[in-house]
Amino acid sequence: MSALLKLVNVSKVYRPDSHPIYAVKNANLEIKEGEFVAIMGPSGSGKSTLMHLVGCLDTPSSGKVLLEGKNISKLSEEELAKIRSQKIGFVFQTFNLIPRTTALDNTALPLIYTDISLRKRKQLAEKTLKEVNLKDRGDHYPNQLSGGEQQRVAIARALINDPLIILADEPTGNLDTKSGQEIMAIFTRLNKQGKTVIIVTHESEIAKYAKKTIKIVDGEIV
Repeated sequence: MSALLKLVNVSKVYRPDSHPIYAVKNANLEIKEGEFVAIMGPSGSGKSTLMHLVGCLDTPSSGKVLLEGKNISKLSEEELAKIRSQKIGFVFQTFNLIPRTTALDNTALPLIYTDISLRKRKQLAEKTLKEVNLKDRGDHYPNQLSGGEQQRVAIARALINDPLIILADEPTGNLDTKSGQEIMAIFTRLNKQGKTVIIVTHESEIAKYAKKTIKIVDGEIV
């Protein structure tokens, strides 16, 4: 199977003209469709920068990032934004829900800039909330939900566009152990259904859920 995502000699350098700081250095990485991958490293290791490169949130200083065989390294911000909205579902440690918006409307948010009708958006949001076991919480606001429930809404929001890749940055970092296990069980189920899942974490217990672990230290994949 060919690589869904590939990094070829990718570096990200800050202040290249004075005292260069390599956030990522000569990274080579290949992720196939349907894989469950953990990117693991301590704070300051470069894993967040690597996530930004993998998630089309940033472009490399050198090297190539290939998505479905297409070199996306030199695309404009507008072109990258289009890829993110269509092909990548993001889940963050801090949930990033809109406070005065219901779980249903938070879930449907990525569909606002599409030509999908309001009725269809609501149907899709209801269906996606059901997939993360929140069928009866659609009319609740974030402050009426537990941390684990808020993260499940965030996962539903990431899923609603049926992305190629689910990219989760420290998704259990703000959760208690039980809620964290429930979130990881959802990612495991999504992967079994065929989704490509990439988790960024510094916790070995979380990395164990993945089928492949990529370790990064001082900007280099080891």
